[in-house]
This record gives sequence, C-alpha cells and structure tokens, in this order.
Amino acid sequence: MAMRRNELHPRAETARHPAIGALLLGMLCALPAAASADVDALEQRVAELTRQLDEARRALAAAKDDPIGTGALDAGADDAAVVSEKMIAPNVVAETDEALDESAPESTVLKIGPVTVGGAMRVNYVLGSYKVPEVEAGPNRGGNGGNIELDTFRINLALDYENIIGRLEYRWYAAGTGKSYNFLHTGWLGYRFADDSEIQVGVNRVPFGPGPYGVSQSWFFDQHYYVGLSDDMDLGIKYSTSIDQWTLDAAYYPSSEGSYFGRSLNSTRYSYDAVRWEESVDAEGNVSFGGDHNGFDERNQLNLRAIYGFADTAIPTDVGVSLQYGQLKGQRTDDGSHWAASAHMVNRMGPLTVASQLTRYEYDIDSDNPWGTDTLIPMGAYDFAWPVATKAWIPAVSVSYLVETPQISWLDSVLPYIEYSSIVKDESSFNDSQMWVAGAAWASGGWYIYSDLAYSNGNYFVGNEAAGGGMDDYGRIDGVGDFGVNGNDKWNYRFNLNLGYYF
Repeated sequence: MAMRRNELHPRAETARHPAIGALLLGMLCALPAAASADVDALEQRVAELTRQLDEARRALAAAKDDPIGTGALDAGADDAAVVSEKMIAPNVVAETDEALDESAPESTVLKIGPVTVGGAMRVNYVLGSYKVPEVEAGPNRGGNGGNIELDTFRINLALDYENIIGRLEYRWYAAGTGKSYNFLHTGWLGYRFADDSEIQVGVNRVPFGPGPYGVSQSWFFDQHYYVGLSDDMDLGIKYSTSIDQWTLDAAYYPSSEGSYFGRSLNSTRYSYDAVRWEESVDAEGNVSFGGDHNGFDERNQLNLRAIYGFADTAIPTDVGVSLQYGQLKGQRTDDGSHWAASAHMVNRMGPLTVASQLTRYEYDIDSDNPWGTDTLIPMGAYDFAWPVATKAWIPAVSVSYLVETPQISWLDSVLPYIEYSSIVKDESSFNDSQMWVAGAAWASGGWYIYSDLAYSNGNYFVGNEAAGGGMDDYGRIDGVGDFGVNGNDKWNYRFNLNLGYYF
C-alpha cells in the first residue's frame, strides 16, 4: 500500500470517474429500450443499474479524502525491554502506521481470487537528544551523524468477496540480536450491507476520535495514542453506518488485542492498553524489575461515536463526540474501571485541514497495588510497559496542507503539517507531557516518506536527556520524561526520517 486514503494519487480518483460516466451513459441509452418493455422489465433494469451505480459510488468513496490522514507512530522499543538493568531508556524505533483497513488503497502485488496480498518494509533515520550509558564508537541517535535503523516488515491480506470483507495484518520488528518481536496488528472478518453499513468481528480499530488516527497527520501521532485513545486495536465487534449527515459507530470489546511474541510479559502489541507487568515500586520511588506479575487486563469495553458533517457550508466541517467505558481485571490488585469522553472537529478549506480534539479520561483503580498509588497505571505497547497518569485532559490540534505535484514526475504529493498535543494531568506533583511536531509526508509511487522534527518534554520516544547532563533513569518512577510523573520535565528534540515502501 503506497499511501493513505486522503493522499491517493489524483489519477487514482480520476480513473474512477470514466467508469461512473460510462455507467450513467449506459443508463441513458438503456432507458428508451426499457420504456418499450413492460413495467416489470423496466423496474428490473432500473434496479440492476442502481446496483451498479452504488458499486461505482463505493469505489469512488474509497478513493476520496478521509477527514484525517493516518497519523503515524509504531513505537518499536528496541532496547526498552532490557529493564532488568534498570538504567537504559527505551531506544524506541518509531514508524508510520499504514494500517491495512477500510481506508487503505488496494495492493497490486498479488491477488488470489477475492484475497489481495500486500505489505511494507521500512527504514528509519534518527538524530536527537539521546545519550548512551557510555561512550560508544560509530553512529548513535544523539550524535556522530545520527543512526539508520532497520524498522519493520509486515504482511497484509484483504478479503472482498461479494458482501463478505476482512483484513489481516501481521508485523515483525528487528530490534537487535535476541530482541526482535512480532504481533498481530489487525485481524477481522465482516459483512457489508446494501446501505454500505458494515460489521467487523475480530481485532479491529476502536471508534474514538475524529478519524482512525486522531487529529494527527505526523509520524509520531499525538499524545492520545500513548494513553490508548487513538489508533487503538481491540478484540470485539463493531458496527458502522451513515444516516443522512451522520456517521455512527457502536462497538463492544470483551478484551484488548492481547500480547504476542516478545520479551515483555504482556506488552508485545501494537496499541497502548492497560497491561500486566513484572515491576513494583517501593515507598521511595525505586523501581524493581522482574518480580511478581501484577497490573490489569482490559475487559468489556463499550464505545459509541457520532460525527455530523456540515457539507453545505463555506468551510465543510465534521463535528463529533466519542464515548468509552470499560472494566479492568486486576492481578495482585483490585479490579477497576476506566472511561473517556471526547469532542472533536475537522475543518476543511480546500487543501487546508484543521483538526482539533479535547478529551477527558480517567482510570479508577485502588492504591493498594505493587506500584503503590492510584495516580499511575501500567500501560504498554511495542514490548515495553511503563506507568501513565490515571486522570488527565488531552487537548490536541493539527494543521496540514496537501500539495499535489503533477508537474514533478518523481513526486505525487507532499503534505506539510504542524501539530501540538499535551497530557494535562490532575495530579499536581506530575509535570504535563507536551509535544510539538512539524514535518511533511512525501508520496511517490509505492514510497511514503515522513520527515518530522518533534520537540517534547514528556514523551520518551523523543530523546532521553535529563537535567544536569544526565539521562532518563528507569530505576526511579520519577526519573523519566514520560506520560506519568514526567520527573525529567526536560525539553528534548528528535529529527526523524522514515522511508517506507508499500507493495
């Protein structure tokens, strides 16, 4: 897959218009003949033409712009799981998420009957505020020219047989000798009804926020992703439909997507969830690694989302709300619950898109647990778990401008953007986690390239330098620039160049 739905080549959409034009011409030519037949024959002919027109409209809709593009972080924690040494920050490898789902273009590599086979390979270049425990020769993330890293390989399958649909995506991460991990990203079967509503059963994307990737267009996503409220995959059933100007989603998830093959206890997964881990924290804030299993599993989550589209206005706008409630099954701690509510809006002025979102989330847990507080909860993804603030507001906004480049033979489009988001925590002793991202996404054939500069004071994917020339200390609960205490509270930067080839 080369790119996102809102960044399809112009020719991809215009190629569908002749098909619809031919269909309309066929309808006009068919009417005189039909008029001479009996009424039943005419009705049958009209019904058949209507069915064909609906199919063409669905094909065109698949190529039209999505309100928000794909955001982007696949945070690969290549060194994060070496937590027994309690000193090494997670040297994460982030990547774009071009999820094979209903919004993705169809692969042309291999088609076996109704099944389309595709995939992607990605390489990452990193330069930023990174320190290493000791002087090391050669390239590294914080100097000596930066570092080039093999990112990921993935396989995608798409099923489309009459009204039966399905998607599967599996990913592998080469995070170093003995450190690789892999997991299922997407895996569902579904049914598309005559009115284009559909149902999905399996590991699918949770309906929360203005689009599949929140407000973000960037490779890093916004801060919603890191607390499980953007591009979150869970195991359950989802129904989606449109009624006039409304787009409606309802879903039930008996559990999260689960953990797969890596070194962590419960965090070898794509999206952030409340998880079980092996760590504990003493009264002085020291973290002990490799102990008894404890934490939470997500259970019985309900999601509702409603978006209303104001299409016939000077500035086409989508306004929506999202609601989420679920239970938490505790291990070595009492059970708990969580909820989130969000208001979001997307404004489009030609190629300019402004997306905004404000979210409130809360995890209701007991303080009698191995980490000793109800203000933090372990959450994990990409083979690494670490505590996140249990109660916070998340404001997020992005501005992007799509530039199509038919005059440049080697470039299809470029999408510059700037984004801001923050986790504003209830706990007064915690520092908020802020992040700015400025960059651009470049599309050319099967290539999709992100060039991003991120600046953050509370995201451990963006640097690990601490005050006084030190580095993040994972031996203490307040020693890291993270989504919880954010005890580091130091602004770090990261320049990231991600080269992805989609086939």
